[in-house]
Order: sequence, then C-alpha cells, then structure tokens
Amino acid sequence: MDLSAATLPVSVLKPLAAPSGGAASGLMNEADKRAQIASKAKDYEATFLSMMFGQMMEGTSPTLFGGGQGEESFKSFMTDAMAKSMVRHGGIGLAKALTADMLKLQGLSATPTVVASGANAAKPAVTPAPSPKPQLDIAA
Repeated sequence: MDLSAATLPVSVLKPLAAPSGGAASGLMNEADKRAQIASKAKDYEATFLSMMFGQMMEGTSPTLFGGGQGEESFKSFMTDAMAKSMVRHGGIGLAKALTADMLKLQGLSATPTVVASGANAAKPAVTPAPSPKPQLDIAA
C-alpha cells in the first residue's frame, strides 16, 4: 500500500456550510456552530452511557425483567432510553468536557462572545438558576 499518495479530501479543508436559510456568506455563524457542537457532544455522551448500561445489564439474571426473547430484544431500547434521560438531566459531565474541547478545536472560546451595543449594552448579565437534582425519567 502506497501511503505517499494518500491525501485528505478537499471537503475536510472547507469551513462548515450553513444550514438551509443560513447566512449569505455560506458559513455557519458562531451560535449555529456552538449548538451543533453541543448537540453532537450530548449524542456522544448518550451513546457512551448506553453502551455502559448495556454492559451493566449483561451481568443481570435473565429473569430480572421476566426473561424470554422479549427481554433480550428490548433491553437495548431500555438502555438507550436510560442514557438519553440521564444526558437530558445533566449526564456525567462527558458532554461538557467534549464541548469545551471541540470548541477549542474550532477556535472558539468556552463562553460565547456577545457584541452589545445601544440599549443592549446597559443590560446586566443574567445568571441562570441552578438546575434541580437529576431524576431518572425513562419515558421519552
């Protein structure tokens, strides 16, 4: 195998394109990039947790939920629902760490830049209220 001829596809070198109806320049704005990065990080955390829960379920007895083929067939759906619920309620912090690293790779700061002018410049910053204690909600 000749690795000297291996090159990256040109699409990797181009900036991300804006979703339909985006800016005229064809590039994603900072808010869209941040939203996309946060979404992908949460998806990754949910996948990680689902795999972790699946491994935890491997050690359970087959009669834990009634046994049978139905349990084996739907156990993965339950682990996915548990993982997504856990991420919706704060997760384990993996998405937050991934988001920070992905923002850094995109050349963005951890906090969004806000350009305030006119009437908006006089408004004080609003601090979000602390989130409530996470609860398991598997009814997605």
